[in-house]
Amino acid sequence: MELFHQMTSMGHEQVLFCSNPDVGLQAIIAVHSTVLGPGLGGVRMWPYASMDEALTDVLRLSRGMTYKAAAAGLNLGGGKAVIVGDAKKAKSEALFRAFGQAVGSLGGMYITAEDVGTDMEDMELIFSETRWVTGISPAHGGGGDPSPVTAYGVFQGIKAAAHRQFGDAALAGRCVAIQGLGNVGYHLAGYLKEEGVKIIGADLHADSAGRAAADHGVEIVSAADILTVECDILAPCALGASLNDKTIPELRCTVVAGGANNQLADEERHGRELHERGILYAPDFVINAGGLINVYTELMSTYNRERALRLTRGIYLNLMRVFEISRTESIPTAQAAERVAEERIRKMAGLRPQHWDRLIRQRRTRS
Repeated sequence: MELFHQMTSMGHEQVLFCSNPDVGLQAIIAVHSTVLGPGLGGVRMWPYASMDEALTDVLRLSRGMTYKAAAAGLNLGGGKAVIVGDAKKAKSEALFRAFGQAVGSLGGMYITAEDVGTDMEDMELIFSETRWVTGISPAHGGGGDPSPVTAYGVFQGIKAAAHRQFGDAALAGRCVAIQGLGNVGYHLAGYLKEEGVKIIGADLHADSAGRAAADHGVEIVSAADILTVECDILAPCALGASLNDKTIPELRCTVVAGGANNQLADEERHGRELHERGILYAPDFVINAGGLINVYTELMSTYNRERALRLTRGIYLNLMRVFEISRTESIPTAQAAERVAEERIRKMAGLRPQHWDRLIRQRRTRS
């Protein structure tokens, strides 16, 4: 009953538990909404301490994908999946092919992609079993690694936040602290370097930190210190819930704008705390939509990176709209962003975009 209560309270349409002991698969697929189109969202592989923890994560992440697609103006719904396991030790061909069969069983209601702990090679294995997967290699008509486009969107969002907070989108001479220097954080550092930004960064993995320092001149500090360094802009690009009761009082920035999902441990309360402290927050599901936009272009037609980047530049204007609503109505930006997304979903409720019917027919034929 607890599961049904969680689904109902968060508005989910379907949750699928997947188990295949022979290959070590324990996974959950959550479809939050298909009002605007199929639920698209990546599959995260993580060594969750319990199935309850995995369920909480996938429900929250899938709901975020619904808002992300809606706020970005895409004809997509929200979904997400998690595989319980250590991505550094437990990956196998059989595991991902079994997961691909589970995705295929939903008939296009959920489309998967890469996320934390998974990569393009894993998507290729899933592709062996189902066509309901994106982020595959260019050899198969896909866009490959979406992280450069995600980072480009975060970069556009940082410029929008700078415009709102400092009166100028120019970033030269600003200081940006990046929490997490993996794929997105690394590419974001590259964009910021070209703008003449002073970059401070941290990562739990020494190799990721070292690569960012060597390639982009990032000043490395410890992971324990990154949230408290003095900077203009903090860019959380690691796991979620980094902004919480403990860390928010210690922030020494005036803008939070990063690529991580679910940055606020409590969206309503912590969004209000940032607002009251005068820290401009770029809502995560708006600023980090570049990766989703990238795979969306892969679904709609032959993939083209320039088209994906052009659409991703729209994140700047999307955030400016959110900031303006926040200013005029004196509400936190997180609340303003949810209002934008919910308004679009409400207006589209009851309609089924015809082009998605065609897409489903085409992909079923190819399958």
